[in-house]
Amino acid sequence: MKRYLAWLGAGLLTAALAGCGSTGPEAGGQGNTGGYPVTVKNCGVDVRLDRAPSRVMIVNSAPLQYLSSLGVLDRLTSRAGKFPPEYYSKQTLDAVGKIPSLTDRLGSDGHLKISTEAIIAEEPDLLLGLPEGVARESLAAAGTPVLLEPSFCPEGIKDPGYGTIYAQMRLYGKVFDRRAKAEQAVKDLQKRIKTVESRLSAQKGHKVAVLWPYRGEGTVGAYGNQSMATPQLKTLGAQNVFADVDKRVFEVSMEELLGRDPDVIVLLHTDGTDQEIKQALFDIPGAKDLRAVKNDAITVQLFNFTEPPTPLVLDGLERLASYFKGK
Repeated sequence: MKRYLAWLGAGLLTAALAGCGSTGPEAGGQGNTGGYPVTVKNCGVDVRLDRAPSRVMIVNSAPLQYLSSLGVLDRLTSRAGKFPPEYYSKQTLDAVGKIPSLTDRLGSDGHLKISTEAIIAEEPDLLLGLPEGVARESLAAAGTPVLLEPSFCPEGIKDPGYGTIYAQMRLYGKVFDRRAKAEQAVKDLQKRIKTVESRLSAQKGHKVAVLWPYRGEGTVGAYGNQSMATPQLKTLGAQNVFADVDKRVFEVSMEELLGRDPDVIVLLHTDGTDQEIKQALFDIPGAKDLRAVKNDAITVQLFNFTEPPTPLVLDGLERLASYFKGK
């Protein structure tokens, strides 16, 4: 793979899942009393926490929705990266605004630019996310455990789906001693999926390409069957035209895209206006011959509405359902 796209530039949360909560053990439900030390498996690594995290640094917006769902946003003491306000309820936006930001500097590829030393200097007792160029082993040697979203593990996910989201919610529930809240959050997510499915229009069967335009480079990345794009589209009765590719994301030529000729294109991004993102596709020679371009069947949405598997994918699902309803 020419690039490993683990864009870190999105933020989080819907009002339905918002909330900040206290730092103490979970009251009631399942008889939780902390049970530390806690060890969880993440990216094939055993991550041990001797106590409930209270100085958490977040450098990837994807975990934020889990934390909000569990009511532990008050554990965050530092952040880095971009957190687009479009993801947030007012309550969550207010909470995130109070967290000191080290940097929001991203490269042209969407990767966060921050050093290992800058992270260690914050003395976090848990790091959520791992910037490019920062080694998990270096942080572990400094006493900083790391948790990644499964899609961003080096080996990725062979069969991503909503089950990945549920499992990650339960993992964070265990880490933060919020097991009962995690179970309730899972039930809420399952209910939202059923609601979308029950309201699907009779018009199904769209052939869709989910793409990431490399702005200024004249190329695009496409999402295959190891991405959340495939199950998300399947829920909507649509087909990912790259579902036969056994990769999460990969660079695709315009010739290949024209050969697949989707009738709808979903463009993902972390920064920029809808028109700027569309223009990055239009500027590629041959793009105007695509059926979706000719029919103006293109929708743009922020990256975390589709990737990686988090509760925010449900927001993206609902957005796409509304878009397809009008097609």
